Amino acid sequence: MTVTTSTIDDLIKNQNPFAGHIVVRPQQIWGKSFPDVLSINAHASNAVFDAVEKVRKGKRETVGITITAEKGLGKSHIISRIRHRLQTEDSSLFIYMSKYDNLNQIKSQFLQSVASSLRAFGSQEVMQWQEIAAALINEVKQWNYTPQQYINMYPGWLSKHSTKAIVHFTESVLKIKPEITNPYIVKAILWTLSPVHINYASYWLSGLELAQSQAEAMGLPNPKSEDREAEALSIVRQILDITSYYRVPVICFDELDIADAADNGFMAAQVIANLVKDLYNSLKQGVLLLAMYPRTWEDQIKALPEAEAVVDRLVSDQADRQPIALKYLNSDDIVALVSQWLQDFYEEHQQTPPHPLDPFNETKLRELGKSRPTVRSVLKWCAENFVPNEPIIDDSTNSTTITTNTTTSWTSTTIHPVKAYFNSELANVEASIDSLMKEEATITDALLLAFNNLIGKTLEGVTIESIEEVEPSAANNGFMDFKIIGNKRKVRIGVDVVQQDRTVIGAALGRLIDYKTFDLTRGCLVRSKKISPNAELARERLRILLEKKGGEWVGLQSQDIKPLLAILFVYYNRESYDLTEEQICEFIEQKKLAISNPLIREILSDPSGQEPTNLTDDGLPISIPKSVANADHIDLNL
Repeated sequence: MTVTTSTIDDLIKNQNPFAGHIVVRPQQIWGKSFPDVLSINAHASNAVFDAVEKVRKGKRETVGITITAEKGLGKSHIISRIRHRLQTEDSSLFIYMSKYDNLNQIKSQFLQSVASSLRAFGSQEVMQWQEIAAALINEVKQWNYTPQQYINMYPGWLSKHSTKAIVHFTESVLKIKPEITNPYIVKAILWTLSPVHINYASYWLSGLELAQSQAEAMGLPNPKSEDREAEALSIVRQILDITSYYRVPVICFDELDIADAADNGFMAAQVIANLVKDLYNSLKQGVLLLAMYPRTWEDQIKALPEAEAVVDRLVSDQADRQPIALKYLNSDDIVALVSQWLQDFYEEHQQTPPHPLDPFNETKLRELGKSRPTVRSVLKWCAENFVPNEPIIDDSTNSTTITTNTTTSWTSTTIHPVKAYFNSELANVEASIDSLMKEEATITDALLLAFNNLIGKTLEGVTIESIEEVEPSAANNGFMDFKIIGNKRKVRIGVDVVQQDRTVIGAALGRLIDYKTFDLTRGCLVRSKKISPNAELARERLRILLEKKGGEWVGLQSQDIKPLLAILFVYYNRESYDLTEEQICEFIEQKKLAISNPLIREILSDPSGQEPTNLTDDGLPISIPKSVANADHIDLNL
């Protein structure tokens, strides 16, 4: 009999590598992912890699691939594998979309997803935008510098030549690529190599409006609000066609099984299927990848008007015109999966277990394969049975079973069922907080979950009665997020989380100071970044909010929002974790996650009338410091 050391026993008791890691989140698609066993459902990922190779070699122009699998079978694991494999190569770009907040403006949302995806690092450890920009310059100048070398050289060029440097490169590109019809897209891509302009350039490339002074300084025209949706797909096509000169775009649509519908009655999967059909017809080259449930494919995709034409493009390389189906795990898969997770876990903690599968027994793990489980159910079983002693045995059948007990009562002396998942999600949030701080909708949802768990309670002198949507919605146009109602409706606080820059903040503040239209007693801006002195309209509306209206600007600090985001992600994934809403609410109250949170209390407290401290910069300066040295390697001699 093998006896584990007390050190490993203590590690197992205090660290559970499986808890909270049952669901793949977008941050893990882009960043550090889960341990992956390449042999599991290799047929699906290999189909994508083969398609990329065909397009790269000119054997195909565009390939459509659809993966279907039941919940928990590993669709997002496969996508994560694809992203991380492609990141090690220099032949492709990865674009990912998994949020569909407004199906009526899907083209604009897709453009924003493209721009956001291309900010992610590629094979050369710089943004994918910057890889493309460097490739453009290298081609037209017949140079061979790396993106990082250009990033180092840009400040010197801009200091010496100002915007003439970008104009020179743009004109050089257009001379050899006359098929590019929008010179401003080229110019914006070239601006991404400038450390002080990258944020503005990618913001503009996502279809959003810059401050007029910034747009003029960079030589970029601002889009007209009424034309954004109409022009978005055209801009996407041109961006992807430009990237296609140097990389194969791999465009992935995940999380398509949501119940949301557009005004035309189409569900999310149907809206995206039509979008993919348009892309397939118009792109110069690329691989289009969709992931969905089999029922979504049967009930929604095949029910589309002209379904045959859509299907032909969504599964273009399949002879039977059927999606690629993921397989359930067998015994060998399960042993390989758990072994990989445990190997990473023990290596991270510099421990050598008594045997590679400790604390599990290989025979019992193989028994799980008889029920053809999903990846999610195996990981969940491991999370529940990760204890120094033997896994749970169902004596009635003399076999190991994947079971879940969601009705077991607990007391103050036992571990709350939410705790392990919360701790794991908190670690995930810590690792990806920089990107999460940009996600206004996610931050808003975290605040809503907290405030809804405070209804009936009194803090900071406010007895919270309800949390309401902002009416009239037409006048609000989505700018203000929600209203807190308290003290027999004598307190009505309009709350808006605004992390975007420039024009958006001005519009949001316009709603927050309109107390009459929106029936407010106080407007509350939640924001972590400074508001530029150049944003004159926003600064004036901020002055009115703080000095005349008795409103408040609450500084959004990452340490305050982290626990609220963590419990929000537990709430999002409660079905996968086999948790109830009641258990989550109970945990929020027990740990005082809402009632003691400084951000929550600051929103409810009496306004100070002052701008908060500890804010980050709103974007980056326009001008280049004169102290920046000229380029080390080459002078443009303009």
